[in-house]
Amino acid sequence: MTVVGPFGLSVQDRDLTRDVQTGMDAVEAALAETVKSDVSFITITASHLIEAGGKRFRPLLVMLAAQFGDPYAPGVVPAAVVVELTHLATLYHDDVMDEAPVRRGAPSANSRWDNSVAILTGDFLFSRASQVLADLGPEAVRLQADAFERLVTGQILETAGPGPDDDPLRHYLDVLAGKTGSLVAVSCRFGSLMAGAEPWVVDILTQYGERMGMAFQLADDVLDIASDGHESGKTPGTDLREGVPTLPILLLQEMPADEDDPADARLRELLQLDLADDDLHAEALRLLRKHPALERARRETLRYAEEARALLDPLPECPAKAALQGLCDAVAIRTM
Repeated sequence: MTVVGPFGLSVQDRDLTRDVQTGMDAVEAALAETVKSDVSFITITASHLIEAGGKRFRPLLVMLAAQFGDPYAPGVVPAAVVVELTHLATLYHDDVMDEAPVRRGAPSANSRWDNSVAILTGDFLFSRASQVLADLGPEAVRLQADAFERLVTGQILETAGPGPDDDPLRHYLDVLAGKTGSLVAVSCRFGSLMAGAEPWVVDILTQYGERMGMAFQLADDVLDIASDGHESGKTPGTDLREGVPTLPILLLQEMPADEDDPADARLRELLQLDLADDDLHAEALRLLRKHPALERARRETLRYAEEARALLDPLPECPAKAALQGLCDAVAIRTM
Protein backbone atom coordinates (compact mmCIF):
# COMPACT_ATOMS: atom_id res chain seq x y z
CA MET A 1 0.00 0.00 0.00
CA THR A 2 1.32 3.44 -0.92
CA VAL A 3 0.32 6.66 0.78
CA VAL A 4 0.06 9.72 -1.42
CA GLY A 5 -0.94 13.21 -0.39
CA PRO A 6 -2.55 14.58 2.76
CA PHE A 7 -4.77 12.94 5.36
CA GLY A 8 -3.20 9.50 4.91
CA LEU A 9 -4.85 8.98 1.53
CA SER A 10 -4.14 5.35 0.64
CA VAL A 11 -3.56 4.49 -3.00
CA GLN A 12 -3.04 0.83 -3.83
CA ASP A 13 -2.70 1.11 -7.61
CA ARG A 14 0.86 1.56 -8.84
CA ASP A 15 -0.10 3.37 -12.04
CA LEU A 16 -2.24 5.86 -10.13
CA THR A 17 0.52 6.36 -7.58
CA ARG A 18 2.98 7.09 -10.37
CA ASP A 19 0.65 9.49 -12.19
CA VAL A 20 -0.29 11.41 -9.06
CA GLN A 21 3.25 11.62 -7.73
CA THR A 22 4.58 12.73 -11.12
CA GLY A 23 1.94 15.45 -11.24
CA MET A 24 2.54 16.59 -7.67
CA ASP A 25 6.30 16.78 -8.25
CA ALA A 26 5.68 18.89 -11.35
CA VAL A 27 3.36 21.18 -9.37
CA GLU A 28 5.97 21.64 -6.66
CA ALA A 29 8.63 22.59 -9.19
CA ALA A 30 6.26 24.92 -11.02
CA LEU A 31 5.23 26.67 -7.80
CA ALA A 32 8.85 27.42 -6.95
CA GLU A 33 9.49 28.73 -10.46
CA THR A 34 6.29 30.74 -10.78
CA VAL A 35 6.90 32.87 -7.67
CA LYS A 36 10.38 33.95 -8.72
CA SER A 37 10.70 37.68 -9.28
CA ASP A 38 13.37 40.00 -10.59
CA VAL A 39 13.14 41.58 -7.15
CA SER A 40 14.90 39.15 -4.81
CA PHE A 41 12.94 40.29 -1.74
CA ILE A 42 9.65 39.42 -3.46
CA THR A 43 11.00 35.97 -4.32
CA ILE A 44 11.86 35.45 -0.65
CA THR A 45 8.47 36.55 0.67
CA ALA A 46 6.49 34.75 -2.05
CA SER A 47 8.43 31.52 -1.45
CA HIS A 48 7.93 31.72 2.31
CA LEU A 49 4.78 29.58 2.61
CA ILE A 50 5.67 27.32 -0.31
CA GLU A 51 8.88 26.34 1.45
CA ALA A 52 6.98 25.85 4.71
CA GLY A 53 5.22 22.91 3.07
CA GLY A 54 1.54 22.13 3.47
CA LYS A 55 -0.93 19.46 2.51
CA ARG A 56 -1.30 20.47 -1.17
CA PHE A 57 -4.85 19.13 -0.90
CA ARG A 58 -6.17 21.14 -3.83
CA PRO A 59 -3.43 20.10 -6.30
CA LEU A 60 -3.94 16.51 -5.19
CA LEU A 61 -7.62 16.74 -6.11
CA VAL A 62 -6.67 18.22 -9.48
CA MET A 63 -4.46 15.18 -10.12
CA LEU A 64 -7.08 12.66 -9.02
CA ALA A 65 -9.84 14.33 -11.06
CA ALA A 66 -7.56 14.35 -14.10
CA GLN A 67 -7.51 10.55 -13.97
CA PHE A 68 -10.97 10.58 -15.54
CA GLY A 69 -9.37 11.87 -18.73
CA ASP A 70 -5.75 12.28 -19.75
CA PRO A 71 -3.78 12.96 -16.53
CA TYR A 72 -0.80 14.13 -18.58
CA ALA A 73 -2.77 16.72 -20.58
CA PRO A 74 -0.81 20.00 -20.73
CA GLY A 75 -3.30 22.05 -18.71
CA VAL A 76 -3.46 19.79 -15.66
CA VAL A 77 -0.31 20.89 -13.81
CA PRO A 78 -0.80 24.63 -14.54
CA ALA A 79 -4.38 24.38 -13.23
CA ALA A 80 -3.09 22.80 -10.03
CA VAL A 81 -0.57 25.62 -9.71
CA VAL A 82 -3.35 28.19 -10.10
CA VAL A 83 -5.51 26.77 -7.32
CA GLU A 84 -2.57 26.34 -4.94
CA LEU A 85 -1.26 29.86 -5.56
CA THR A 86 -4.76 31.20 -4.94
CA HIS A 87 -4.99 29.23 -1.72
CA LEU A 88 -1.55 30.39 -0.57
CA ALA A 89 -2.41 34.01 -1.33
CA THR A 90 -5.48 33.79 0.89
CA LEU A 91 -3.31 32.44 3.72
CA TYR A 92 -1.09 35.53 3.61
CA HIS A 93 -4.18 37.70 3.87
CA ASP A 94 -5.84 35.51 6.52
CA ASP A 95 -2.80 35.73 8.77
CA VAL A 96 -2.98 39.52 8.67
CA MET A 97 -6.69 39.52 9.48
CA ASP A 98 -6.23 36.95 12.27
CA GLU A 99 -2.97 38.47 13.54
CA ALA A 100 -1.54 34.95 13.38
CA PRO A 101 2.09 34.64 14.49
CA VAL A 102 2.69 31.17 13.00
CA ARG A 103 1.68 29.40 9.80
CA ARG A 104 2.68 25.80 9.00
CA GLY A 105 5.14 25.71 11.86
CA ALA A 106 7.04 28.78 10.66
CA PRO A 107 6.66 32.48 11.51
CA SER A 108 3.85 33.96 9.42
CA ALA A 109 4.81 36.55 6.81
CA ASN A 110 3.15 39.32 8.79
CA SER A 111 5.14 38.48 11.93
CA ARG A 112 8.42 37.89 10.07
CA TRP A 113 8.09 41.15 8.11
CA ASP A 114 4.91 43.20 8.59
CA ASN A 115 1.27 43.38 7.53
CA SER A 116 1.95 45.44 4.43
CA VAL A 117 4.49 42.95 3.13
CA ALA A 118 2.13 40.04 3.81
CA ILE A 119 -0.81 41.70 2.04
CA LEU A 120 1.26 42.73 -0.96
CA THR A 121 2.83 39.28 -1.21
CA GLY A 122 -0.63 37.74 -1.31
CA ASP A 123 -1.52 40.17 -4.09
CA PHE A 124 1.65 39.15 -5.94
CA LEU A 125 0.64 35.49 -5.75
CA PHE A 126 -2.81 36.32 -7.09
CA SER A 127 -1.17 38.11 -10.02
CA ARG A 128 1.09 35.16 -10.79
CA ALA A 129 -1.89 32.79 -10.59
CA SER A 130 -3.66 35.01 -13.13
CA GLN A 131 -0.69 34.87 -15.47
CA VAL A 132 -0.69 31.07 -15.42
CA LEU A 133 -4.47 31.03 -15.76
CA ALA A 134 -4.44 33.22 -18.86
CA ASP A 135 -2.69 30.47 -20.81
CA LEU A 136 -5.48 27.99 -19.97
CA GLY A 137 -8.13 29.83 -21.99
CA PRO A 138 -11.19 31.98 -21.39
CA GLU A 139 -13.33 29.21 -19.87
CA ALA A 140 -10.69 28.55 -17.22
CA VAL A 141 -10.46 32.28 -16.50
CA ARG A 142 -14.23 32.48 -16.02
CA LEU A 143 -14.31 29.42 -13.73
CA GLN A 144 -11.51 30.78 -11.57
CA ALA A 145 -13.14 34.21 -11.45
CA ASP A 146 -16.41 32.67 -10.26
CA ALA A 147 -14.62 30.60 -7.62
CA PHE A 148 -12.59 33.59 -6.47
CA GLU A 149 -15.71 35.72 -6.16
CA ARG A 150 -17.28 33.05 -3.96
CA LEU A 151 -14.11 32.81 -1.88
CA VAL A 152 -13.97 36.56 -1.25
CA THR A 153 -17.71 36.69 -0.58
CA GLY A 154 -17.27 33.99 2.07
CA GLN A 155 -14.48 35.97 3.69
CA ILE A 156 -16.58 39.15 3.71
CA LEU A 157 -19.54 37.28 5.20
CA GLU A 158 -17.28 35.93 7.94
CA THR A 159 -15.87 39.38 8.67
CA ALA A 160 -19.31 41.01 8.73
CA GLY A 161 -20.90 38.25 10.80
CA PRO A 162 -24.55 37.20 10.69
CA GLY A 163 -27.16 39.92 10.57
CA PRO A 164 -29.93 40.24 13.17
CA ASP A 165 -32.33 38.23 11.00
CA ASP A 166 -29.80 35.62 9.88
CA ASP A 167 -29.62 32.08 11.20
CA PRO A 168 -26.07 31.87 12.65
CA LEU A 169 -25.58 28.24 11.61
CA ARG A 170 -26.77 28.85 8.05
CA HIS A 171 -24.54 31.91 7.87
CA TYR A 172 -21.56 29.86 9.06
CA LEU A 173 -22.15 27.14 6.47
CA ASP A 174 -22.44 29.79 3.76
CA VAL A 175 -19.08 31.21 4.88
CA LEU A 176 -17.44 27.78 4.65
CA ALA A 177 -18.97 27.08 1.26
CA GLY A 178 -17.45 30.29 -0.03
CA LYS A 179 -14.09 30.24 1.73
CA THR A 180 -13.35 26.53 1.36
CA GLY A 181 -15.88 24.73 -0.81
CA SER A 182 -15.44 27.03 -3.80
CA LEU A 183 -11.72 26.41 -4.34
CA VAL A 184 -11.90 22.68 -3.61
CA ALA A 185 -14.76 22.38 -6.11
CA VAL A 186 -12.89 24.26 -8.82
CA SER A 187 -9.84 22.06 -8.18
CA CYS A 188 -11.87 19.00 -9.13
CA ARG A 189 -13.42 20.86 -12.04
CA PHE A 190 -10.08 22.04 -13.40
CA GLY A 191 -8.49 18.60 -13.14
CA SER A 192 -11.24 16.80 -14.99
CA LEU A 193 -11.85 19.62 -17.49
CA MET A 194 -8.19 20.03 -18.43
CA ALA A 195 -7.86 16.26 -18.80
CA GLY A 196 -10.73 16.22 -21.29
CA ALA A 197 -13.23 14.26 -19.18
CA GLU A 198 -16.85 14.02 -20.29
CA PRO A 199 -18.96 17.02 -19.20
CA TRP A 200 -21.17 14.89 -16.96
CA VAL A 201 -18.06 13.57 -15.21
CA VAL A 202 -16.76 17.12 -14.73
CA ASP A 203 -20.07 18.13 -13.15
CA ILE A 204 -20.07 15.18 -10.74
CA LEU A 205 -16.51 15.80 -9.63
CA THR A 206 -17.23 19.49 -9.12
CA GLN A 207 -20.16 18.68 -6.84
CA TYR A 208 -18.03 16.11 -5.04
CA GLY A 209 -15.32 18.73 -4.43
CA GLU A 210 -17.83 21.19 -3.02
CA ARG A 211 -19.03 18.72 -0.42
CA MET A 212 -15.58 17.40 0.41
CA GLY A 213 -14.34 20.93 1.01
CA MET A 214 -17.15 21.41 3.50
CA ALA A 215 -16.59 18.01 5.10
CA PHE A 216 -12.91 18.58 5.74
CA GLN A 217 -13.48 22.06 7.15
CA LEU A 218 -16.21 20.80 9.47
CA ALA A 219 -13.96 17.92 10.49
CA ASP A 220 -11.44 20.56 11.57
CA ASP A 221 -14.16 22.06 13.76
CA VAL A 222 -14.70 18.71 15.45
CA LEU A 223 -10.96 18.11 15.79
CA ASP A 224 -10.47 21.48 17.44
CA ILE A 225 -12.59 20.21 20.30
CA ALA A 226 -12.08 16.46 20.30
CA SER A 227 -8.40 15.94 19.42
CA ASP A 228 -5.30 16.05 21.58
CA GLY A 229 -3.61 18.31 19.03
CA HIS A 230 -1.52 15.73 17.16
CA GLU A 231 -4.11 15.16 14.44
CA SER A 232 -5.21 18.74 13.96
CA GLY A 233 -1.71 20.17 14.23
CA LYS A 234 -2.78 22.92 16.61
CA THR A 235 -3.55 23.34 20.28
CA PRO A 236 -6.94 21.82 21.17
CA GLY A 237 -9.69 24.34 21.68
CA THR A 238 -7.95 27.14 19.80
CA ASP A 239 -11.19 28.34 18.21
CA LEU A 240 -12.97 27.98 21.54
CA ARG A 241 -10.35 30.10 23.30
CA GLU A 242 -10.56 32.78 20.62
CA GLY A 243 -14.36 32.89 20.72
CA VAL A 244 -14.74 31.64 17.14
CA PRO A 245 -18.23 30.11 16.79
CA THR A 246 -17.57 26.82 14.98
CA LEU A 247 -20.00 23.99 14.26
CA PRO A 248 -20.14 22.37 17.74
CA ILE A 249 -20.78 25.73 19.42
CA LEU A 250 -23.42 26.77 16.91
CA LEU A 251 -25.22 23.45 17.26
CA LEU A 252 -25.12 23.76 21.04
CA GLN A 253 -26.64 27.22 20.80
CA GLU A 254 -29.44 25.80 18.65
CA MET A 255 -30.24 23.12 21.22
CA PRO A 256 -32.65 23.97 24.04
CA ALA A 257 -30.99 24.25 27.43
CA ASP A 258 -31.29 21.12 29.58
CA GLU A 259 -32.56 22.50 32.86
CA ASP A 260 -31.92 19.18 34.59
CA ASP A 261 -28.25 19.05 33.55
CA PRO A 262 -25.92 21.27 35.58
CA ALA A 263 -23.05 20.52 33.15
CA ASP A 264 -25.07 21.96 30.26
CA ALA A 265 -25.88 25.08 32.27
CA ARG A 266 -22.26 25.53 33.31
CA LEU A 267 -21.00 25.14 29.74
CA ARG A 268 -23.44 27.74 28.46
CA GLU A 269 -22.30 30.06 31.22
CA LEU A 270 -18.64 29.52 30.33
CA LEU A 271 -19.26 30.29 26.68
CA GLN A 272 -20.32 33.78 27.70
CA LEU A 273 -16.98 34.39 29.44
CA ASP A 274 -13.47 35.21 28.28
CA LEU A 275 -11.90 31.79 27.74
CA ALA A 276 -8.41 33.20 27.46
CA ASP A 277 -8.19 32.17 31.10
CA ASP A 278 -6.51 28.73 31.09
CA ASP A 279 -8.65 27.21 33.84
CA LEU A 280 -11.93 28.38 32.35
CA HIS A 281 -10.83 27.24 28.90
CA ALA A 282 -9.89 23.77 30.17
CA GLU A 283 -13.24 23.43 31.94
CA ALA A 284 -15.20 24.52 28.87
CA LEU A 285 -13.24 22.14 26.64
CA ARG A 286 -13.86 19.23 29.02
CA LEU A 287 -17.61 19.91 29.19
CA LEU A 288 -17.95 20.43 25.45
CA ARG A 289 -16.25 17.11 24.73
CA LYS A 290 -19.00 15.38 26.71
CA HIS A 291 -21.87 17.46 25.36
CA PRO A 292 -24.31 15.99 22.77
CA ALA A 293 -23.53 18.97 20.49
CA LEU A 294 -20.15 17.46 19.66
CA GLU A 295 -21.73 14.20 18.52
CA ARG A 296 -24.22 16.18 16.44
CA ALA A 297 -21.30 18.00 14.84
CA ARG A 298 -19.70 14.65 14.00
CA ARG A 299 -22.90 13.43 12.36
CA GLU A 300 -23.27 16.62 10.35
CA THR A 301 -19.68 16.36 9.13
CA LEU A 302 -20.17 12.72 8.14
CA ARG A 303 -23.33 13.67 6.27
CA TYR A 304 -21.33 15.90 3.94
CA ALA A 305 -18.76 13.15 3.42
CA GLU A 306 -21.46 10.58 2.72
CA GLU A 307 -23.13 12.90 0.22
CA ALA A 308 -19.79 13.33 -1.52
CA ARG A 309 -19.30 9.56 -1.71
CA ALA A 310 -22.80 9.03 -3.11
CA LEU A 311 -22.13 11.56 -5.86
CA LEU A 312 -19.31 9.34 -7.15
CA ASP A 313 -21.60 6.33 -7.72
CA PRO A 314 -22.25 6.97 -11.44
CA LEU A 315 -18.53 7.21 -12.24
CA PRO A 316 -16.79 4.16 -13.69
CA GLU A 317 -14.95 1.95 -11.23
CA CYS A 318 -11.25 2.82 -11.25
CA PRO A 319 -8.40 3.46 -8.80
CA ALA A 320 -9.01 7.22 -8.88
CA LYS A 321 -12.64 6.73 -7.86
CA ALA A 322 -11.50 4.48 -5.01
CA ALA A 323 -9.01 7.14 -3.91
CA LEU A 324 -11.71 9.83 -3.89
CA GLN A 325 -13.94 7.51 -1.89
CA GLY A 326 -11.01 7.03 0.47
CA LEU A 327 -11.04 10.74 1.21
CA CYS A 328 -14.61 10.30 2.45
CA ASP A 329 -13.35 7.57 4.78
CA ALA A 330 -10.58 9.92 5.94
CA VAL A 331 -13.21 12.40 7.13
CA ALA A 332 -14.79 9.66 9.22
CA ILE A 333 -11.43 8.69 10.70
CA ARG A 334 -10.55 12.30 11.52
CA THR A 335 -13.80 12.85 13.41
CA MET A 336 -13.74 9.61 15.43
